[in-house]
Amino acid sequence: MTGVIPNQQIEQMIAQGALSGDPAIIPAQIQPASLDLRLGTVAYRVRASFLAGHGAKVADRLSEFEMHRVDLSNGAVLEKGAVYVVPLMESLALPDGIQAVANAKSSTGRLDLLTRLITDGGTEFDRIAPGYTGPLYAEICPRSFSVLVRPGMRLNQIRFRDGQAVLDDAALRALHADQVLVDGDAVIDDGLGFSVDLRPADNTLVGYRAKPHTGVIDLDKIGHYDPAEYWEEVHSATGQIILDPGAFYILVSREAVHIPPDCAAEMAPYLAMVGEFRVHYAGFFDPGFGHDAAGGAGSRGVLEVRCHEAPFVLEHAQIVGRLVYEKMAEVPTQLYGAGIASNYQGQGLKLSKHFKTP
Repeated sequence: MTGVIPNQQIEQMIAQGALSGDPAIIPAQIQPASLDLRLGTVAYRVRASFLAGHGAKVADRLSEFEMHRVDLSNGAVLEKGAVYVVPLMESLALPDGIQAVANAKSSTGRLDLLTRLITDGGTEFDRIAPGYTGPLYAEICPRSFSVLVRPGMRLNQIRFRDGQAVLDDAALRALHADQVLVDGDAVIDDGLGFSVDLRPADNTLVGYRAKPHTGVIDLDKIGHYDPAEYWEEVHSATGQIILDPGAFYILVSREAVHIPPDCAAEMAPYLAMVGEFRVHYAGFFDPGFGHDAAGGAGSRGVLEVRCHEAPFVLEHAQIVGRLVYEKMAEVPTQLYGAGIASNYQGQGLKLSKHFKTP
């Protein structure tokens, strides 16, 4: 059956050798509709971001751009503003017809930690052609905070797809009529639109802005850091804020989103002409996201927003992105938030799991 491949089929792909790891892939890496990827033991500091290109290997291109190597074995700091390439522990031998797409994990994006997948012969970030056989690499560029990483850390994830899976607008409207994908009016136009909440019901806190000069964040420390040391609170009593060029913000969607068990979704940027900003990291939404929160009422989507060249006024209920829904090949045997460590089920405005709850 065509569609996004669920956890039970990912397990089969591992057993058949289509997905392999050194050391072997562990069950904790397998998510409802994706596989977490692990950092290897060395990071290459490079002069610039690059793609391998047709017929070229990443390892060969590294010799062109490498500045020095960082041994991660005992933990090492990846510096803010620098670009690194890290060989991953996983490799692929995809069957013909199975394509893959990668994305940063939620906590990675909320730290403004740009993480993209690159492959041998690759001409796009995060996109892997059917039948690819070879190693995987993560390009990592910490943009707001320097981070301490170790081998085995999981900063990005990969999703597999057999054939066409995306729901067109007619199918999405039918699904919303049956399942209720979002509270309130559904704006469906090349996906399900979502807007920003700048008028919270009980206070004026609408988001957080990353501070420019902070300490290192150890990615193994959960619920450890004081948000005030890394973030400035953003308040609004008027339903609008002004985004500063180059600044990174954590905001939240106005809508509560629901991903039914037989679907997955990917966050995509909205039209560039709506303003001088973008929701910076596309993200995966697993089957079951918002499905069991408050009786199926949905969960808010956290927005990772970066402003571009000019200050920009962002206003309450402004459309800032869209969710592209895809059908699953089968309903996963494990849903998001149901018996697995899902950090963001039922969330509102929320920083990454590394910070104490304000």
